[in-house]
Amino acid sequence: MSLRPMVVVLLVAGCGPQADTGSIDPASIPAGQPMDSNLVAAEKTDWFREVQDERGIDFVHRHGGTGNKYFMETMGSGAGLFDYDNDGWLDAYLVQSGPIPTSPNADRGIAATLDMGNRLYRNVGGGRFVDATQSSGTGDANYGMGVAFGDYDNDGFVDIYVTNFGPDKLYRNDGDGTFSDVTSPSGLGDTRWGAGAAFADFDLDGDLDLYVVNYITYSIDRNIRCGPADILAYCHPDVYPGSPDILYRNDGGKFTDVSRLAGVHVDDPDESKGLGVVWVDYDNDGDPDIYVTNDSTPNFLYRNNGDGSFTNVALEAGVAYNRFGKTEAGMGIDFGDYDWNGHADLFMTHLDEETNTLYHSFGGGLFQDYSSQSRLGPASLKNVGFGVGIFDFDADGWLDVFVANGHIIEAIERIRPGSGVTYAQRNQLFRNESGRTFRDISSSAGPHFQKARVGRGAAFGDIDNDGDTDILISNSNQEAVLLENVIGGSADWIGLRLVGSSANRDALGARVLVSAEGRTRWREVHGGGSYLSQSDRRLSFGLPGGTRPDSVVVQWPGGSRQRLGRDLATGTYHTIIERE
Repeated sequence: MSLRPMVVVLLVAGCGPQADTGSIDPASIPAGQPMDSNLVAAEKTDWFREVQDERGIDFVHRHGGTGNKYFMETMGSGAGLFDYDNDGWLDAYLVQSGPIPTSPNADRGIAATLDMGNRLYRNVGGGRFVDATQSSGTGDANYGMGVAFGDYDNDGFVDIYVTNFGPDKLYRNDGDGTFSDVTSPSGLGDTRWGAGAAFADFDLDGDLDLYVVNYITYSIDRNIRCGPADILAYCHPDVYPGSPDILYRNDGGKFTDVSRLAGVHVDDPDESKGLGVVWVDYDNDGDPDIYVTNDSTPNFLYRNNGDGSFTNVALEAGVAYNRFGKTEAGMGIDFGDYDWNGHADLFMTHLDEETNTLYHSFGGGLFQDYSSQSRLGPASLKNVGFGVGIFDFDADGWLDVFVANGHIIEAIERIRPGSGVTYAQRNQLFRNESGRTFRDISSSAGPHFQKARVGRGAAFGDIDNDGDTDILISNSNQEAVLLENVIGGSADWIGLRLVGSSANRDALGARVLVSAEGRTRWREVHGGGSYLSQSDRRLSFGLPGGTRPDSVVVQWPGGSRQRLGRDLATGTYHTIIERE
């Protein structure tokens, strides 16, 4: 049974015995140690179950394929979980694609009658959803790709940004259940092929800026035929030039393209073919950096210089190429400190035969490809990974990994017979083995993991407020799937929702450190991640059985920190409001 959360609002002043200033160095956190899992995390089966039908999610993605293998048909779309009406329950947003823009049904009116627009589902409590698309005005019927959320005007209501094959879209949340299309007056609406997008306050001025990843330069009338002589297939991105990304600075609600000024504009069309993006303070210096996954070109790691500019340090940091010096497909991306050594590790998904890649951080801004040592790489050899999340699914205190799989070539079994590679593929769940390696437990995680689908975007969040993380998955040309985590209230946990005042209201870039029984774990509120998707911004921490945290510390963007009381109740979410 799911209960409405108890929301505890803590007004923590910037002075007094429970608050101090300065910075927290996560590098001081002790390295990961083996620890006993909660009883619920013992060898168990059926961790997740599919509940989309009973919970009211009836979205079916359509790629609009005409048989001509237009490039965008195979990319799929993203999913998002966010609380747009501030009622304490996560709502869902799913991005639609087809019809193909040049088809007879391409105009917005016909597309709407064919149910081809994006869909917003309102959570009416307990993880049950009703379609609020029409009443909210958020059913963009362009050829959709990804979604990002952020309260760009700091009015207390989260806004929606949608990337498209064509003009992107910004919906301002009006606070009454409706949204307004403010794309044009905001200075957004780039017409290139937008993919991943993510909000963050890169200049720490208190409002949210926006990074938009653009993919390739492509048009329907210049579609290139690819594949064997007798089989028409989708092309490799190498046959098309790339498209530069955009960094938008928020100047009081209107956005300015500062890509060149900030040093993130790439002129070489062979080097910028991005799909995924995540903001992460990888060097622990207090300001957000940018990691971009590029499709078969070197990845970008833009270090924030603290003066409004960035420097691409991916090569010297060891994250531009894999350990063999090769570029990879670069679809999904997420980060987390899987071994609790105080530094953010990066994980990204790729094509089959490339393996997914885990870059382990040793600190000092240096990473090493640990795909083999972690066992995450070999388990992905036959799969094409897209949506990804690093999260503690079993609330045992260690961060696990979920990957949504699905090939990009419908005819792959004909093109590569006998290879064992299929178009529809099973998703995977990897359990963290005390910070040392990961174990593929997909075979015992529930019936969902035995079904082959064409997975794309994935968003992670607690839809029923029972303390565990559920998953919303968008599948290419198939129905969306909502996976309910069945641990429920059986595990010990504490949840935090951060609200900034001098910092951006979404608290993007804030870190929380939770210590219990001599062990400290940290998480960062961040924008972007996964594939074309956005996850729940709340942070939850699994705790050793029967314990409460010894300390909870919030480090806000800008460097100030607040120590919360030791009497925080477990098994509920607490709202923490920053006070100057």
